[in-house]
Amino acid sequence: MNAQTIAGSPREVRELIRSNKWRGITSGVAPGHVQANLAILPKELAFDFLLFCQRNPKPCPLLEVIEPGKVEPAITAPGADIRTDAAGYRIYENGQLTAEVDTIERYWHDDLVSFLLGCSFSFETAMIDAGIPLRHQETGNNVSMFITNIATTPAGIFSGPMVVSMRPIKREQVVRAVQVTSRFPATHGAPVHIGSPQDIGIRDISKPDFGDPVEIKADEEPVFWACGVTPQAVALNCKPSLMITHTPGKMFITDQRDADYAVL
Repeated sequence: MNAQTIAGSPREVRELIRSNKWRGITSGVAPGHVQANLAILPKELAFDFLLFCQRNPKPCPLLEVIEPGKVEPAITAPGADIRTDAAGYRIYENGQLTAEVDTIERYWHDDLVSFLLGCSFSFETAMIDAGIPLRHQETGNNVSMFITNIATTPAGIFSGPMVVSMRPIKREQVVRAVQVTSRFPATHGAPVHIGSPQDIGIRDISKPDFGDPVEIKADEEPVFWACGVTPQAVALNCKPSLMITHTPGKMFITDQRDADYAVL
């Protein structure tokens, strides 16, 4: 079962994930619905991270903050369980990636605060509707993601480089891609960079730090959007005692509609 064969409402997809019947890349799954990056931290670090998100809305656009110990995203996905319903999780301890797991029930304790952050997978439906093809969906791969030399604005203990996602766009469609995605600031909005990967510290565009390599054809430009994997780069930099995240490309799918987050 792959992303192309997954159908159903967000709730039905989450049930497939929770029952361990499917745990793949979520790009193209539940089209038209908002997908979310995930960061879970101990309560004593939550205010610093909230401030970090407020100071860095491009890579970390807040959709919902779940109170300490609570597991239900009551605003964006009532009835869901944040411990089991993302397609994959990573455990960072003291700046080290120590585990990649299907559920986080064994890691859960009552002082954890969960943050749902907007994901660029959410505006991909609008891009396709505008006639802009997405190669990672066509090939069934994950989007390419890179750690850049773009610094985030520090807050408390949190600081580090911005992560970006890259999509090859035909040159004649770049302006349209900017127009389409700029309508979705809650899911990263307009690109942060176009072309010249080396200008943002990317030495080899064929070797992403997260996700899969994607071919860039002669008539295309690499276009880069701020990415909600940024907290994972920040965790490696700042070494919090614990940060639980989604696995890159394996998002939490909310009940919210993309269109409800669009601006004119």
